[in-house]
Amino acid sequence: MASRTGGAVYLRAVMRRFTEKQVQWLVALVAALLFIPGLGAVHLFDWDEINFAEIAREMLATGNWLQPQIGYVPFHEKPPLFMWMQALGMSVFGVNEFAARLPNAVAGIITVVALYRIGRRWQGGAFGLLWALAYVGSVLPHLYFRSGIIDPWFNLFIFLGFLAFIRMGDSPAAGTTSTGEKNRAALFAGLWLGLAVLTKGPVGILLPALAAAAYWALNRFRPYVSIPRVLLMSAVLLAVPGLWFGIDAWRNGPEFITAFFWRQVAMLTTEDAGHGGFFGYHVVVLLIGCFPASVFALQEMVKPSSCPAVPRPNDMEPPTERPANQQPTTYNRRRWMLILFWVVLVLFSLVKTKIVHYSSLCYFPLTYLAALQLHRLWQGGAATLWSRVLMGGIGSLFAAVTLALPFLGKHPEWVAPLLANDPFAQGNLQAEVTWTGWEALAGVWMAVAVLFLGHRFFSRVQYRSGIVAVFGGTALFVTITLYYFINRIEGYSQRAAVEFFEQRQGEQCYVMTKDYKSYAQWFYGRVPPITDPRAHSESWLLSGDTDRPVYVSCKITDADEVAAIPGLKELYRKNGFVFFERKPEIGRGQ
Repeated sequence: MASRTGGAVYLRAVMRRFTEKQVQWLVALVAALLFIPGLGAVHLFDWDEINFAEIAREMLATGNWLQPQIGYVPFHEKPPLFMWMQALGMSVFGVNEFAARLPNAVAGIITVVALYRIGRRWQGGAFGLLWALAYVGSVLPHLYFRSGIIDPWFNLFIFLGFLAFIRMGDSPAAGTTSTGEKNRAALFAGLWLGLAVLTKGPVGILLPALAAAAYWALNRFRPYVSIPRVLLMSAVLLAVPGLWFGIDAWRNGPEFITAFFWRQVAMLTTEDAGHGGFFGYHVVVLLIGCFPASVFALQEMVKPSSCPAVPRPNDMEPPTERPANQQPTTYNRRRWMLILFWVVLVLFSLVKTKIVHYSSLCYFPLTYLAALQLHRLWQGGAATLWSRVLMGGIGSLFAAVTLALPFLGKHPEWVAPLLANDPFAQGNLQAEVTWTGWEALAGVWMAVAVLFLGHRFFSRVQYRSGIVAVFGGTALFVTITLYYFINRIEGYSQRAAVEFFEQRQGEQCYVMTKDYKSYAQWFYGRVPPITDPRAHSESWLLSGDTDRPVYVSCKITDADEVAAIPGLKELYRKNGFVFFERKPEIGRGQ
């Protein structure tokens, strides 16, 4: 058959030579090569990356690993598990970008191997590899493993807990038969979900609970999991974060827990400044950001694939017979995945705060649905014309943007008229960023790997080679794009401010931002623990009796207002930022 020719046949032949453990190590090695190199090549980005890294740095600076703090003030938004990971990394590799992002690279390796293992257990080795490939070969799922934000670990814990919850039930999707297996699944469900809560808070319970309630309703409110196992799961779930919550409450009182709870409510019910969006925001994010898996997942939603057969152990080919219970099991797993996908998508479409990674838990069910379609094609099915057109359209968008950016970078005067009403953005464009034109290779690669080779293989019904070309090509596209673009983008957006703060390292001074939010002054200024409580007061820093210089950063849009503050002297302006100094004034107002 034509679909079994080319590089995919060679891949299948090679994979058959490896043992199961060797395949897992190979998957882990490929993931490590994709996620680890270059982690520290660019500054951390405000807000989230620097926020969490600074919390970890202050844990090391103060020796207080129990209570997260930012600017040496208690931080009530996130529990500490992820920052503990970053602090451990900084203990080994130093306080730097590599250490701050390394935990998510590790999460990426674990995630890709876990998807392969889960997929292999469900539907065989080919399906496991296709699921792992769909995840690592899609833009945003790949990109987040090279970041310093919380969500990769948070989502992994939720998803593992979600799958364990399914296994502890009595539905056909459980895949467990003995009481002991179901009890162990309940223990693991509580453990994983408890770690999710300890990573990001109560939303780690909310999302799987809503999915479970939706399944219960669709199941006509028939019980599908025993109450004793739910109680066992709940006990473990509460014990994991409860240990930290309890110690914190005992040492610091209930203030942190109370503030934490109301902050989570506020994030779901109010719109953060600069983080609003339209109702369909996350639909667009998932369709474009999860390319190319989103195209195949959409096809699976529109026209479900038939339930695949159970492959023979250690084989890449399906058998000719299907066990009698396979179809309902696969059907129910697919149903669970759809429920999880729609619960997350609808919930974060309803909340007023719109941030790209809020819907990132959808990546797991979305890539599972995509893998169902990819497996169907792998076994000889046919691709629809509209899915090929959509894949070409979104791929062309990525190629066009990455082809155009280097030329726009070399000619900022072409972009400036579009930003005539934004002085700060115009200042950003004045950054000295070198564009050589070679950056367009990312767009060329996308055009060759996805548009040319992908179209060629799919049009010739060589689907196996096409799948490898499209998803493998996109994984390398993300790597190439990051290599060529991310450092240059950071050069426009924040580097001038970061370099100003880096110059303050080791100096006895106070560093602050005025009229814009940032955490860069803390992390890149390496601010030591604050012993004078007055240093937390903006009014004291700008007009009080300070004992050391005060350095102020503001955006050019606020420069006149800041310059009018008595005692401030402008140092210089750069790329939309303006920097001031206030000399110490010891002796007055004592």
